[in-house]
Order: sequence, then structure tokens, then C-alpha cells
Amino acid sequence: MTDTPLALTETRIAHGRWEGVLSGTSGQPPVIEAWHEGRKLDGVTVTPIPGTVETHAVVLPIPAEILSTGVQTVLLQAGTEVLAKFTLIAGVPLEDDLRAEISLLRAELDLLKRAFRRHVAETAGTGQIS
Repeated sequence: MTDTPLALTETRIAHGRWEGVLSGTSGQPPVIEAWHEGRKLDGVTVTPIPGTVETHAVVLPIPAEILSTGVQTVLLQAGTEVLAKFTLIAGVPLEDDLRAEISLLRAELDLLKRAFRRHVAETAGTGQIS
């Protein structure tokens, strides 16, 4: 038996498949299940990686039926332990999307910096404080 804890690391999402590496297994790997909105997804495969010890490739074909507008999260579990998760975002950008909010904040900060620099340049040497 190994002291290494189970770890499932995403390697990529490509060609409609989520792919990862499961490490820390000894003997038979655990059953990995994928879940989306309380529904178990079919098709998870766990295959030994040749030339490695205690390491397996995990592949989940992403079902077309979970692709819809908004944010979709899939959990990959061994029993009740969540080993990995991934999120898919599709459709119109969400107004509450953090990336959109950060981009907007950066644009506004740049605008404020330019306005402040212009103000400093205009008032420099006039002795005026505003």
C-alpha cells in the first residue's frame, strides 16, 4: 500500500474530451465517476499509463447535452471524494463573469490614470490645488 494520496490532475480538454492523470493508486484504481447537476455522466475511462507506477490516464467524453448557455460544472469523484472539477462557459458572456468584471475594472483604472496624469500636467506649476 502506498502513502501517496490520490490526485487527479487535468492535462487538457480537447476534441470534446476532458483528460487527466490519476496518481497515487496502488493495485486497482478507484472507480471514477463524473457528475453534472446531480446526474451521473457515462463514459469515464481509467487506463494504466505504460511505464509508470501508480498512474492512470482518465478520460471523460464531454456529452453534447451538457453544453448550453451559461456555466456548467462537472465533478470527477472517487466515492464521495471530489478529485477534480472543470467548468465550461458557453453562449453570451455572463454579466457576473469575474473575467469580464476584471477587464472592465482594468479599463476604468486606465481611464482614471490618464485623467489624473492630465490633471497633474495641467495644474503643475500653477500652484493650484484641487
